Amino acid sequence: MSAAILLWSLTIAQILLAVAMAIAAFRMIFGPRAQDRVLALDAFYVAGMLILVVLGIRTGSTLYFEVALIIALLGCVSTIALAKFLMRGEIIE
Repeated sequence: MSAAILLWSLTIAQILLAVAMAIAAFRMIFGPRAQDRVLALDAFYVAGMLILVVLGIRTGSTLYFEVALIIALLGCVSTIALAKFLMRGEIIE
């Protein structure tokens, strides 16, 4: 019984995260300002990272968790770089 509940909840979580990625992709394409696009990129990579975490829980493999960690680190650095570029117009001082 509990294995079935876990399977269904993981499936629903993956579907909802895929919907969140689609909405974030829509905002990245049709965002009115650059700040909206950066925020949508943030939401996109966080949803992608969470899909990998859910997939890792489902399969029991640790490889997905490591890939999710790399995505989180690269996403954080790219967000900081884009925010600095939008604020100052340059990344390297």
